[in-house]
Amino acid sequence: MRVGHRQTLNTKTPASNEAGVFFVLSFQLSWCLIPALLILNAGRYFMKSKVLVSLLSDGQVHSGEHLARELGVSRTAVWKQVRRALDEGYEIDTVRGRGYRLVTPVDLLDAGTILAGLAEPTRTRIALTVLDEVDSTNTEVVRQISKGAAGVPVAIADSQTKGRGRRGRPWRSPRGENLYLSAGLTFHGGFSVLDGLSLVLGVAVAETLEELGVPGVRLKWPNDIFLPDGKLGGILVELQGELQEGVVRVIAGIGINVHMSHADDVDQPWASLGRVAPQTDWSRNRIASALINALLETAEAFAEKGFGFFRESWQARDMFKGRHLVAQGGDVIGVGCGVDGQGNYLVEGVSGVVPIRAGEISLRVAL
Repeated sequence: MRVGHRQTLNTKTPASNEAGVFFVLSFQLSWCLIPALLILNAGRYFMKSKVLVSLLSDGQVHSGEHLARELGVSRTAVWKQVRRALDEGYEIDTVRGRGYRLVTPVDLLDAGTILAGLAEPTRTRIALTVLDEVDSTNTEVVRQISKGAAGVPVAIADSQTKGRGRRGRPWRSPRGENLYLSAGLTFHGGFSVLDGLSLVLGVAVAETLEELGVPGVRLKWPNDIFLPDGKLGGILVELQGELQEGVVRVIAGIGINVHMSHADDVDQPWASLGRVAPQTDWSRNRIASALINALLETAEAFAEKGFGFFRESWQARDMFKGRHLVAQGGDVIGVGCGVDGQGNYLVEGVSGVVPIRAGEISLRVAL
């Protein structure tokens, strides 16, 4: 016996020891697998719920028997998935003796459809991720980058649980109604080359919407998209730092209200494409493809030519131009005069024309 080492008397046979070890290991492995199995089953259940909505998307009545056969589940499971879809905000009628019918049209996101709508050079350059739910598409792009995504990482989600706008404000992100899209962009030349980037992306979004038939798109400095009825969307640009000397990466997030019809918790006038042009069959997949094409094309032009190349296009849509403006605190500071060559907003006050940098103060039109 070695002094200072505790000895334990072993009265089991080798066979019983092996059996005991096997039982303990089996129990521990089973216990460890329970959370993973629960997550896997939840994911399968969610996917079947999405397939259910897709099957009902034609607006016709489908019997529980037909849906059960298509989904490969029991009729009781179909009923549960209908309940889940109702909880997610889909409007489904139960037609007694006949089955289920989706009341409101749905516009499901589909990666294949989005990729098919991209220009060939863009399609081969991006790494597209389409999610049913995510905390934030900007955050998801960061995760994709950390995993070594090949190409330009692009993340699109049906809903966000922690969507955010400028200055960390929450961004309302209901399921199935709007478009939430982010991309990781790389620029050479250091942080100074990024002056005016959010304004340039605003021009790209505005031109894309106009090409899709949206009238009256206006830009609110520095990063909001407006229609006459109110705010349609916004842009969030987040710096990720230098990858190496002179090479910087940014995450560009874009949010567009597409089908949103109710927003009781929003404290400012807002607009959606569905409200402005209800006769148009708006497709989030089509809008996403058009925005991705424009985003990459615009980023290349910006890297080569800088903000000056886009300045007049932004000025033409400036909703502050010639308006009396107030700062966030309510003080009148002057009249809007557009932007300078670096993207700063110019305000003419009693002491002359003063440039305002994004992040210094927030501007709004005086009432």
